[in-house]
Amino acid sequence: MRHRIDVDGPGHPDEVWDRYARPGRWPEWSPQIRSVEYAAERITPGAGGTVRGPARLPVRFRILDVDPTGPRRSWSWTASTAGVRLTLHHTVEPTATGTRTGLLVDGPAAVVLAYLPVARWALRRLVR
Repeated sequence: MRHRIDVDGPGHPDEVWDRYARPGRWPEWSPQIRSVEYAAERITPGAGGTVRGPARLPVRFRILDVDPTGPRRSWSWTASTAGVRLTLHHTVEPTATGTRTGLLVDGPAAVVLAYLPVARWALRRLVR
């Protein structure tokens, strides 16, 4: 299943992008992420790591591509655990009042549908 959500907020696009581009910042705005193990400071195509959520379950990830130029910046990654894999594509673009971030999630329907409310909550925090 593939599903897209968009969230607008007052955050400046450069700050929103920085929160995405630095995995060490993901727990600041994404409540489902408690910690990130990632060797580099910024997301880089081909690099991978592990995020851990509330249950400390390791979710391995790999960055697929990054386009930091814009006005519309984007990046994609895969995340997998327990035999389940999601592909996520993120966008960040300026609006008249702040930033719009988009998320396209592709994976098993039950997992995508369960993830969407959590993702929307996190994205609202991202664009504040």
